[in-house]
Amino acid sequence: MNIRRLFRKKQKDPHCSVVVVAAGSSERMGADKMLMTLGAKPVIIRTLMAFQKSPMVDDIVVVTRPEKIMGLADMIKLYDISKVTQVISGGATRMESALAGVSAVRKGAKLIAIHDGARPLVTQDLIERVVNAANAYMAAVPAVRCVDTLKQIDGNGVITGGVDRDCVVRVQTPQVFDADIIKGALTKAVEKHLTLTDDCSAMDMMGVRTHTVEGDAGNIKLTEPVDMVLAEAILKSRGE
Repeated sequence: MNIRRLFRKKQKDPHCSVVVVAAGSSERMGADKMLMTLGAKPVIIRTLMAFQKSPMVDDIVVVTRPEKIMGLADMIKLYDISKVTQVISGGATRMESALAGVSAVRKGAKLIAIHDGARPLVTQDLIERVVNAANAYMAAVPAVRCVDTLKQIDGNGVITGGVDRDCVVRVQTPQVFDADIIKGALTKAVEKHLTLTDDCSAMDMMGVRTHTVEGDAGNIKLTEPVDMVLAEAILKSRGE
């Protein structure tokens, strides 16, 4: 039986709920990257404001570390980010945090977007592209082509072969899915203690292929200190 026929709920004017996962440890950054200042605003606030501005977003759930819930909730109130309905505690893994988030979105949501809190430069155009694609295909993610030469290596770091970069992309967030299917997929992944690096991997287990849309080279994930320098340059180039 075709799972798309069972679950397809295409909306005439697509809207989604958003889960922002911000429960990481920021070890490689050396400080809490969510609270670092980017263009005069905390990183997490820039991320949330992007979805606050989107007419396609109905509500936002923020998943963070337990000790940060109250402080983050106060900050969200200060910046008047009204679409945030809950700030909740994440789990021990990203999959557990994502599951907690999708379980907390508003009842009746047809689509759920899952986004890294450390990607504060997501644009309105990108949000629109991926939500529209998910509305059509049930699962969609932004992706950018690889420009570097890719090689396979063994356990000792020795090159064993090449990879056709025309068949490889770098996947970004937000990743947007049919609400019912992503809830089931993440539940299954957590129950099986799977280590998955992104949410479309969980969809694969449900037999749903994920559609890609054009990503944005500026939609970088802040991981190391040099990324903050690059992010400031991207903001400047945008006139922000």
